[in-house]
Amino acid sequence: MVCLGNICRSPLAEGILKHKAKQAGLNWLVESAGTNGYHIGEPPHRLSQKVAKLNGIDICDQRSRQFVVGDFDRYDKIYAMSDDVIDEIRRIAKHNYDATKVDLLLNEVYPGEDRSVFDPWFGEEPGYHEVYQMISEACDAIIEKAPCPPKGEPK
Repeated sequence: MVCLGNICRSPLAEGILKHKAKQAGLNWLVESAGTNGYHIGEPPHRLSQKVAKLNGIDICDQRSRQFVVGDFDRYDKIYAMSDDVIDEIRRIAKHNYDATKVDLLLNEVYPGEDRSVFDPWFGEEPGYHEVYQMISEACDAIIEKAPCPPKGEPK
C-alpha cells in the first residue's frame, strides 16, 4: 500500500487489509510506504489513527517508511492510492519497474476506471472517514478474490 507520505492513506490501507486478511484466515504480509521521505519514522496522522480505532483497528505502532526499488522483489502486489503515486513509484524503480505488480487500489472496486483515493491531509476529520470507507471497500474486494485453500489447510 503506497501513498505520498505514508501517514494518512497507506497506513489506513495497511491496517484495514491486515485486519480483513486475518479475519479471513489469510497469512499475508501487508505493509505500507510513501514515495517521499518527509515523514520517515513518524506514526500515522492522528486522524488516520482515530478513524482506524473507531473501526476496531489499531495502527498506532506503524511508522512511515519510504518506498524502495526492493519492494518489487519483496511484494507480489503494490497498490498505489493515486496516479501521481504510480508516477513516483515508476521514477524510484527506474528500469526495475514492473507494471504487472502495480495498480491503483480502487481498480479493485472499479476495474479500469483508474480512480484515486484522495489525500485527506489538508482536510477535516470527515474526509478521513470517507477515505477509510473507500479503502475498506477495496480491501473487501481483494479478500473476495483470494484463492480458497484446499480443505483442512490454512489459508
